Amino acid sequence: MQTIVVTGAAGFIGSQVSQQLLDQGCKVIGIDNLNDYYDVRIKEWRLALLHNNPNFVFYRADIENLDAIGIIFKLHHPEAVINLAARAGVRYSMENPHVYMSTNAQGTLNLLELCRELGIKKFVLASTSSLYAGQEMPFKENLAVNTPISPYAASKKAAEAMAYTYHYLYGIDVTVTRYFTVYGPAGRPDMSIFRFIKWIMEGTPLEIFGDGSQSRDFTYVDDIARGTVAALKPVGYEVINLGNNHPDKLSKAIELVEEYTGKKAEKVYKDFHKADIFATWADISKAKHLLNWEPKVGLEEGLKRSVEWARENWEWLKEIKL
Repeated sequence: MQTIVVTGAAGFIGSQVSQQLLDQGCKVIGIDNLNDYYDVRIKEWRLALLHNNPNFVFYRADIENLDAIGIIFKLHHPEAVINLAARAGVRYSMENPHVYMSTNAQGTLNLLELCRELGIKKFVLASTSSLYAGQEMPFKENLAVNTPISPYAASKKAAEAMAYTYHYLYGIDVTVTRYFTVYGPAGRPDMSIFRFIKWIMEGTPLEIFGDGSQSRDFTYVDDIARGTVAALKPVGYEVINLGNNHPDKLSKAIELVEEYTGKKAEKVYKDFHKADIFATWADISKAKHLLNWEPKVGLEEGLKRSVEWARENWEWLKEIKL
């Protein structure tokens, strides 16, 4: 049985990756600091599903604490590490840039050091489409991404660079997965789809930055998790986009949520944020070629499932503050 460390295991993507690995018969060592960036009840809900499997072992620990995670690694001797522990969110990174660098860059360095020290051969690093700001679409992995426009994107660029260094110096096999606007059931409350669903269901006006014409390559979380698990394949060093390859306007997503909830939204428009990208669109030909991966769930089906989950969990979900 293969043992794999998943950091950020209580997170939106990390919990789904952990579940898919467990379904494939792996032992998963989940690490998460359960920070309060958003309401921890959602993280506990995700963890409860994973705890049903005896092959899931969980540690509340922070990847910034090298000694703590070192003990866990030495106890379990993993064959691979999937690093999904991160501070996410473009706007919040402008308010608190130091914590983004310490988690996303220093935390990644700590994990890479343990891989080097313990001879762990495979490292998967979650990264972001935010790095492509200002580039020509659809975004290809070989584009120069040297001009990040938020501390969040800059911290992820730093992590990517360090991962390459450890591949070059120590032969660690690295796959960097750049995610495109992930959404789905039990999502992150700071992300637009989660907010739109909750606001519409409770009758709160929607806050929209810009006029709603901005577009995103919305990608369903199960597809993202499946691509991340596939990224455990030996590749040397590769950066691979995981996206839907089909951008949709924010206004369309809102209309679909209105349709599936049966409620009309009141909208409040605010200035477009300087650190946001106006549009994203993933070229996924590399993922198809190297990982035999492509998305299966379109926006309509994905939003239906997301609204259904919100309905089923509304009793506690309605108390979550956004």
